[in-house]
Amino acid sequence: MLDLADYEQQAREAVKAFWGNREVARAKQVESGNSDQGERSGVTGGKNMDGFLVLIQDIVRRNGLAHAQICIERRLLTLPGFFRPTKLWDILVLNGGRLVAALELKSQVGPSFGNNFNNRTEEAIGTALDLKVAFREGALGQGAPQPFVGWLMLLEDCDRSREPVRDASPHFGTFPEFNGASYSQRYNILCQKLVQEQLYTAACFLSSPREAVYNGEYREMSESTGLRSFVSTLAGHIAAEASRGPSAAGFLF
Repeated sequence: MLDLADYEQQAREAVKAFWGNREVARAKQVESGNSDQGERSGVTGGKNMDGFLVLIQDIVRRNGLAHAQICIERRLLTLPGFFRPTKLWDILVLNGGRLVAALELKSQVGPSFGNNFNNRTEEAIGTALDLKVAFREGALGQGAPQPFVGWLMLLEDCDRSREPVRDASPHFGTFPEFNGASYSQRYNILCQKLVQEQLYTAACFLSSPREAVYNGEYREMSESTGLRSFVSTLAGHIAAEASRGPSAAGFLF
């Protein structure tokens, strides 16, 4: 039986930490006199998604890979690419020299959603395709099992992220699911299509208002892109890897 590590409670704590860490980072930069413009000060401080890193580590440990090598330090997060030499990920799990999982944890807050959505979309697609082809070409070892590749997005839940968005495509029409879709809906569609096209094993979309710093509130838009589906798929992959037999000891970095 899979152990989902009390993921709902951990997610609420992760969301509270996300908003709290943003405010701490902004306050520190203001105090030092080096604050960035706008919302950037809450991003450059880092550590915003650390609560979700903790959840992922617990999923790995509780489903049979207690001694896996879990990498979260920048110097250990590089994987080879096919279209470029290397790519930094947010967390890697290795077991006995095999790549078990590679995950990206992303976030976006307002007030600017348009350009950032496009950048996040292009990055998500490019990152997955680069690793997919590198794996096919043997960069992760000949005959290596397919790793779990995950993408999780946390978006600010506010009026701007929920309002319909209009697009201009003068020559050809857009796909109907995008017509009038808000940025929240677009991220949900993105996650569904990333999995549908087998670029990611699982993709998760969550939204949360700033007031969630007090209660950890978050929202999901569909079962397929919800957190339970994401952590269940990850836990199942980890359990399958554990069933391969004894593994080499690893360390948490």
